[in-house]
Amino acid sequence: MQTLLVLNINPGLEEDLVDYLLSISELKGFTSYPVSGHGDHANLSLAEQVSGRRKRTQVEIILDEESVQSVLSGLEESVGRDITWWQHPVSASGSFD
Repeated sequence: MQTLLVLNINPGLEEDLVDYLLSISELKGFTSYPVSGHGDHANLSLAEQVSGRRKRTQVEIILDEESVQSVLSGLEESVGRDITWWQHPVSASGSFD
């Protein structure tokens, strides 16, 4: 079964995350894009508190469910902290090449 693994990270970690993900042979690719995080004002800078958002980078990876723990286990060591993740089941996927 395939799953969509979503990683929401501090933008400063993006290069390390990309390097880490590219080193994992079972991953066929991933998508990343800038997003804004809203919520928990305790950890926001003053400028972020005023704007009500925090800059983040989101990465989406479709992979076999059995590979999720392997990918997650190396994140803190290879990339760092300030990473939030979640996963969704994927009922179908494909591409038109």
